[in-house]
Amino acid sequence: MAKKSKKQQSGGTPATVALAAAGVEFTVHAYEHDPAHPSYGEEAAEAMGVSPDRVFKTLVADVDGELVVAVVPVAGSLDLKALAAAVGGKRAAMADPAAAEGTTGYVRGGISPLGQRRRLRTVLDASAASHATVCVSAGRRGLEVELAPDDLSALTDAVSAPVGRA
Repeated sequence: MAKKSKKQQSGGTPATVALAAAGVEFTVHAYEHDPAHPSYGEEAAEAMGVSPDRVFKTLVADVDGELVVAVVPVAGSLDLKALAAAVGGKRAAMADPAAAEGTTGYVRGGISPLGQRRRLRTVLDASAASHATVCVSAGRRGLEVELAPDDLSALTDAVSAPVGRA
């Protein structure tokens, strides 16, 4: 895994710029996004040749009126009840896409847990810890970033909890 310099990331996304500024090791994976593909995350896993349990999707949910980020494997789905419990809430629902996009600064299918316009509380599925590296959106469709789960957790101040369902 190559460490990217700030110079290499000029013109990058807010996510890659944040990673470069933090000095953590990461790898950027670009692929041709197909708008007709039914799943952004599964498309990323297929395009990169990576197991879907190592590719994580970034979902924004509304927990008791607060937007919260959940980062879960693309191979499964988000357990909204578990997400609410992980942040001490009672009820969770998927956030309005416009609210998610406006708050994070990213478009749906390209929302990254890193470099968000307004940093949201983040919950990283506990399964991430079982991998040496995981992939998350780098801030646009067709661009993923691979990094150690501990680095992802540290950079997002994430809570680790079992919020993904197979």
